[in-house]
Amino acid sequence: MLTPPPERVLVKEVNWLGDVVMSLPALKAVRRAFPLAHVAVLVKRELAGFFDGSRWIDAVIPYDVARGLHGLADRRRIVSQIRARRFDLAILLPRSFEAAFWVTLARVPRRAGFVAQGRGSMLTHKATVSAGSLAGHQVHQYLHMLHQALDILGSPDDFTPDVHATHRSRMAAWLMSHRQRPGSKLFALAPGAAFGPAKEWPAAHYAGLIDALAQRHEAECVLVGSPSERHKCEEVVAASATGALIAAGETSVGELIALLSLCNGFAGNDSGSMHVAGALGIPTIGMYGSTDPERTGPLGARTTVLYRRIECSPCLQRTCRFGHYNCLRQIGVEEVVQALRDRGAL
Repeated sequence: MLTPPPERVLVKEVNWLGDVVMSLPALKAVRRAFPLAHVAVLVKRELAGFFDGSRWIDAVIPYDVARGLHGLADRRRIVSQIRARRFDLAILLPRSFEAAFWVTLARVPRRAGFVAQGRGSMLTHKATVSAGSLAGHQVHQYLHMLHQALDILGSPDDFTPDVHATHRSRMAAWLMSHRQRPGSKLFALAPGAAFGPAKEWPAAHYAGLIDALAQRHEAECVLVGSPSERHKCEEVVAASATGALIAAGETSVGELIALLSLCNGFAGNDSGSMHVAGALGIPTIGMYGSTDPERTGPLGARTTVLYRRIECSPCLQRTCRFGHYNCLRQIGVEEVVQALRDRGAL
């Protein structure tokens, strides 16, 4: 453990919603390790809402970095913000060169993280990237770094996100004004994936799932995702016979967490929404294609992964180089319905 203990700690968070969920055990371990310190999180602005209900975090510092020359001004602003807050320890969860460069320029005296991307000389407390540190589920990667660099231990099971009460009330009101079958079971579906189509279960399969849940179980579905995924959601709803609600593009990350907490279950691609749903403890079914569920599967005791490990899996590609997407197409609607039933959602 550090001597003297830090008084002001900055944690640079990772850059994708699913990764933030998987890094949550490490962040909570930092909070427990330094109970008297001021702990702040530096995170992309679009993800800042993840911490809306987290009263155990003292400050959230959102940032944007534009492309081109405007990005230079944004980076200067980030460094100035960090320097002005006089942190005495920076913990870098991502392995990027830029994260280490920012806190070095900001003159944070102690800087901890993985040695990667040529940034080793900028770190004062280092963890090495090895086969052991990268093996298994990604949640262990962040905990390994903390242990090796700062002698901090954490639990991989400490991953439940906080639900902001105001967001939950707002989303309950939104559902009340939009639902066609209030009182029936509600399932969240996530048809989009920022990574690309090699993560996306076919739209026709989602439409079939909506109809199966409605016709056989009188359930209603709400489609979630980012603004860029709304078109995909509209495509799915248009192909279904019974229809569904679309919340994609209408919620902040904090509101998405609240909305998912109100659902009876979830089914979706390997996405940020899937990771949030699993971490919240609702029955969660994740359909995996190009990615490896052993590495980035959903956390939580009520999760199920549906995965076809065909000859080219996991390819980790955005698009299928063979054009067939069989790893996803072979997962049937009935298999998802049965998985929800097995998890007690139906």
